[in-house]
Amino acid sequence: MATKSQDRRKVRLSRALGVALTPKAARYLEKRPYAPGEHGRTKRKQDSDYAVRLREKQRLREQYGIREKQMRNTFNEARRTEGLTGENLVELLEMRLDSLVLRSGFARTTAQARQLVVHRHILVDGQLVDRPSFRVKPGQTIHVKAKSEALEPFQVAAAGGHAEVLPPVPSYLSVELDKLQARLERRPKRAEVPVTCEVQLVVEYYAAR
Repeated sequence: MATKSQDRRKVRLSRALGVALTPKAARYLEKRPYAPGEHGRTKRKQDSDYAVRLREKQRLREQYGIREKQMRNTFNEARRTEGLTGENLVELLEMRLDSLVLRSGFARTTAQARQLVVHRHILVDGQLVDRPSFRVKPGQTIHVKAKSEALEPFQVAAAGGHAEVLPPVPSYLSVELDKLQARLERRPKRAEVPVTCEVQLVVEYYAAR
């Protein structure tokens, strides 16, 4: 569970980046749709191109809750992959195990999804996987370990307890929530992935470095 200080950090970061990183942050943004601090309500001065690109990169990275090194490594892989680099980047991030645990409704937040994986509750095709960055392949099945199904977080999830704070299940996933099971049917497409990001700005940020 997140501590109060972690919650406050996520709320403040969400307000600074203009994107809700947790359900609590989403509620705060509804009431205070401006950046934190004494100048939050005032019009922001014109940012430099670098600042705009940096903020967009941070928006994407924070939505997936990953470290900068992981983000850069994924960007480099996306650049080597056929197709548009920005779209490839989001699609590769979306195939992380913790991302799909969240999209499937097994967790309420990215941090909780990562915790469930690290604590060895999640199987992929029947094999225990405890790495949140594990890349799920199309056709693979994600499910909760049988011994873990009776735990309260999974009982809440199986009953659809996170539906009010999560976006609808995207079409690249088929989910049997009552069975705590999901299957990645195909590679996600950027347009279907429920993250807020101008991916071209992220590409420009890394290309300039």
